[in-house]
Amino acid sequence: MNADELTNYLHNHIPLSAAMQVRVAACQEDGVSVAAPLAPNINHRNTAFGGSLASIATLAAWSLLHLRLTQLGIDARLVIKRSSMNYTAPVDAEFTATAAAPAAETWAAFLGMLTRKGKGRIVVSARLESRGSDAGSFEGEFVAVAVETGA
Repeated sequence: MNADELTNYLHNHIPLSAAMQVRVAACQEDGVSVAAPLAPNINHRNTAFGGSLASIATLAAWSLLHLRLTQLGIDARLVIKRSSMNYTAPVDAEFTATAAAPAAETWAAFLGMLTRKGKGRIVVSARLESRGSDAGSFEGEFVAVAVETGA
């Protein structure tokens, strides 16, 4: 799956991403970057709405997991269980959230649980940037539940 395909997937399956005008800027196994313009995400102070910043960070982390599971041919429902967001600077231009792949041992433990138990949990972090500067950080715990295929 390339960046355009992942963007289309998000727009078709998570309509909020289309309304936010989200686009996948980079899409590799080791990380996913998702960008959005300021205009559809603006607040009353002419900066990015905090909910939009949290949403794009969640989308980046979710997309990374979706991409990696899809590449492995694993069909799973992927949902966020909990998250925390830290805003470090106002955002007054296009912004990007980049989720980095978890450590290899963390990923292996997640896949092991998903394979053995049909359910796995994993924490993924993302970094927000705008104008080349740090704008915030996100941490989310995601749960993947294997989709059973009928025989």
